[in-house]
Amino acid sequence: MNRFILFGILSIPVIILSRRTLFDLKSHGLYRFLSWECIIWLLASNYRYWFTDAFSLQQIISWIFLVASGYLVIAGATLLTKKGKPGNRERENSTLYGFEQTSELVDSGIFRYIRHPLYSSLLFLTWGIFLKSPTLFLLFISALSTLFLILTALFDEKECVRVFGDAYREYMRRSKRFVPFLF
Repeated sequence: MNRFILFGILSIPVIILSRRTLFDLKSHGLYRFLSWECIIWLLASNYRYWFTDAFSLQQIISWIFLVASGYLVIAGATLLTKKGKPGNRERENSTLYGFEQTSELVDSGIFRYIRHPLYSSLLFLTWGIFLKSPTLFLLFISALSTLFLILTALFDEKECVRVFGDAYREYMRRSKRFVPFLF
């Protein structure tokens, strides 16, 4: 029962923050919201195992994923706000947050290697939490979160091509979506 209560409590702010995109099937925000809900379910299911068997290989890999997640979100958000020139009036869209309304294509730092460090951070977060206490059902939830993050990135890329055109298409050719040099 605690799992359901925790899931409900943690879902409230995510629903409030995502309310503008919940019914827009063409917005990357809807799929990001669905991924967040999967991540919240993983957290509600595995919070009890956060420090269980702390030095097992599974826990070490989990912590590596979680630290990578933290690095990616900090590096990505910092560059987006510094170099992306957020708050672009020409790109005003009620479904985008201010930091997403960039007027400059950011392709330096972590963005040189991956187009979506913030979504990549959510992928690492998903699998880091999953590894705390993996089950077949949580494997399904993690795979679902991954699918939603892929959809988020695909819809986001369509939006970026509309805004940045050929410059973004060229950027897509020389960078990976989530993991440098791999994917």
